[in-house]
Amino acid sequence: MTEMNLPKVGITMGDPTGIGPEIIVKVLSDKSTFRFCRPIVLGDKKIMERAVTLLNAALKIHEMETLEESEYKDGRLNLVSLSDISVDEIAYGAPTQACGRAMVRYIEEAVKLVSVGKINAITTAPISKKALFDAGYSYPGHTELLAELTGSREYVMMLAGDKLKVALVTIHCGLREVFHLLAIDKIITTIRITHSALVDFFGKENPKIAVAGLNPHAGEGGLFGKEEEEIILPAVKQAQQLGIGVEGPLPPDALFYHAAKGAYDAVVSMYHDQGLIPLKLLHFEDAVNVTLGLPLIRTSVDHGTAYDIAGTGRANPLSLLNALKLAAGMVKQRAIKN
Repeated sequence: MTEMNLPKVGITMGDPTGIGPEIIVKVLSDKSTFRFCRPIVLGDKKIMERAVTLLNAALKIHEMETLEESEYKDGRLNLVSLSDISVDEIAYGAPTQACGRAMVRYIEEAVKLVSVGKINAITTAPISKKALFDAGYSYPGHTELLAELTGSREYVMMLAGDKLKVALVTIHCGLREVFHLLAIDKIITTIRITHSALVDFFGKENPKIAVAGLNPHAGEGGLFGKEEEEIILPAVKQAQQLGIGVEGPLPPDALFYHAAKGAYDAVVSMYHDQGLIPLKLLHFEDAVNVTLGLPLIRTSVDHGTAYDIAGTGRANPLSLLNALKLAAGMVKQRAIKN
């Protein structure tokens, strides 16, 4: 594939006071990045310059006047600068309200650019949920913000690694809320969107999906809870009637072991930590966050802003590199399917 045919992926800078700028510089300092995509950073010039200086990187920042510019090569960081944050007024790990507004601005512009075909996909660096709230936004995270910007009512958060892929029925909510949020339709939607993504973006012709139970031993026939019999099992049966290869509800303590061994292509989990604890045990540094069900391709790092090491240069860029690779791969796979 020639350079001009490689997918254009917009990388949102994330929190200016977190590790996002550093890992972006590290990934774009890797020559291999330019072999699979044409990266464009949506962020802040001064903040990116600070990261380049911190890492003593051999990168030249180029502010793009038009996205039709064609030079994407080693040593060049193509940037669309969308904010003007003074590095003298912010400290690592201490985002201001201006930082919170800037995070949203980068994401809004990325959605706009992909919607008009200027870029092919979005990969996001980590943001601070608290900084969003402090700046006046009520989004629990990227996923919910992207859903609103794209007008999407049905969407699924998936965390993906080579050994395990996990899709979540409920995402950012208190544990006691899970029992009220679970519904047959919600589980069916998660199964259906996960199935479609495995076919369309991961190249699985007949994917096998496992659905985790909510309670210990998947309820033990109702002894430890009725959710499996009353909510999860009916959803699985209806999904099977749609022709989807899905099993469950299965006891979570054994399910993830077998899924990691290759018995299933993905696991549908009932709540955040149920799925992400085993996922991060296996893929803490290399997993990718994918938002499914949107009218665009979005991947992200599977970690936070890491304020404790921001500004030290020690941040691991592997998750961002994998997120970029997956975004580019999803663009290519979609083109093949179409």
